[in-house]
Amino acid sequence: MAELEWIDLVDPDDAALEGSFPDRLHPSALDALRAPLVHDDEPRPKLVSHGSYVFGIFLVPKVVDHPDVGSDDGADTICYREVDMVLDEDAMLTVRKTPERGEPFPVDDVRAACRRGESTGMAAYRLVDAVAEGFLDLVDDLHEEIDRLEDNVEHWRNEQVRERLSHLRHDMLHIRRVLGPTRDAVRRVVDDRIELSDGELFPHDVELHFGDAYDKLLRATEGLESAQDLISGVRDYHLAKISNEQNEVMKRLTAIASMVLFPTFIVGLYGQNFRRIPELGWAQGYGFSWLLIIVTTISQLVWFRRKGWI
Repeated sequence: MAELEWIDLVDPDDAALEGSFPDRLHPSALDALRAPLVHDDEPRPKLVSHGSYVFGIFLVPKVVDHPDVGSDDGADTICYREVDMVLDEDAMLTVRKTPERGEPFPVDDVRAACRRGESTGMAAYRLVDAVAEGFLDLVDDLHEEIDRLEDNVEHWRNEQVRERLSHLRHDMLHIRRVLGPTRDAVRRVVDDRIELSDGELFPHDVELHFGDAYDKLLRATEGLESAQDLISGVRDYHLAKISNEQNEVMKRLTAIASMVLFPTFIVGLYGQNFRRIPELGWAQGYGFSWLLIIVTTISQLVWFRRKGWI
């Protein structure tokens, strides 16, 4: 069998696209291939039959350093690398788009894994399997990031923890929005719902391989749900920590207000406008009032300290 014809383009212009598959692509497919990759506005992953060819869009997640987020030593955020594909019985066209941060999705390992004489469907499986591996790696990175957050929730500033939680929740919502359609697209191949009008692109043995990629995407989904539960636990613990800190502040404010209570009572007692108060005629009355204030204040300080309020 002849070697697979694989045409790989990176950020191609219109001339390169038209020269690869002239007069064959549906206008919607051409528009998707030409569209630039914009973060937070990526296309929905899909794999559909257009009659004489199969058209697919996949997004491959990658964790990149983002020094302006969260902690002083930087934080991780996620970018998506788009890989579009056009498949027929004889050839495969891939269009890789460079994200705002990072490099386009590498296909050298995928190309090396393709054996001489392999079908187009099998080559597509190897590419989809690399996408599934990317989601598994991403979930592992998310769990490591959550572990780091759990280890430092007691030491980081509250604003820093809240910002990191916010970014993680945003990233996970975005991952869920991409992972679900990717899993559904692969399931369409497994269920034998995608074929060419004039031939079979995914025979039964290739569908079985796609089942392996589908299982990896299911594992990624389960790992994502587990990460969501862990983030909820960290958030609940952080809120409880803030509540405890506020309670401690209220205890201290209550203690300070209580310390003023007895001196205010004593000064108010001897400031009453009555002619006969026993201590008013006493030569040591002024000193006695100060001694009474000091003794009551010290007694309060000792009692509050034993209670752990101050």
